[in-house]
Amino acid sequence: MIEIPSDLHKDLVPLAFLLGNWAGAGVHDFPGSEKCNFGQEVTFGHDGRDFLEYHSRTWVLDENGNKVRPLETESGFWRIDADRKVEVTMTRDDGVIEIWYGEMADKKPQIDLVTDAVARTAASQPYSGGKRLYGYVKSDLMWVGEKQTPEVPLRPYMSAQLKKVVTPEDVERWAKALPDDMPDDGIAFFK
Repeated sequence: MIEIPSDLHKDLVPLAFLLGNWAGAGVHDFPGSEKCNFGQEVTFGHDGRDFLEYHSRTWVLDENGNKVRPLETESGFWRIDADRKVEVTMTRDDGVIEIWYGEMADKKPQIDLVTDAVARTAASQPYSGGKRLYGYVKSDLMWVGEKQTPEVPLRPYMSAQLKKVVTPEDVERWAKALPDDMPDDGIAFFK
């Protein structure tokens, strides 16, 4: 279920499907890096202004699904204009800062992004750009990332399937929104 908060900036309504806390797992595979499964937590939040705040943490998982060590961390800001053009500014823990541009698909919650600018610190690994696809599929947030370096052409390197995390505050808000005339036995609700 996609909720649109009453205090969400009107321009961000098309991005409302991203809002909330998400958690799940995915696969990381890129030449020169360890191929692994990873866990991920993502948060998209807002404060009433015309952008979403984004934060993502990933970590390597062992064969039993236990956390081994951090993999990547990134944070940024997402905006959308009246023509459904999306812009993202992102900072990553490996010393890379990116500007992404793209657009929302017509009539579905899907966003295609491509890097427009990349800045790297001296300590960062080689990186020259990427693509990302985000989509809301059967109540899950799915994404795939592609990247390229001077030595490796553009290719997929990470993808994940994330589930919405339900908080006690969510449950309380939903409980308050229940109608007063709910049946006591619960069975009548399904008749």
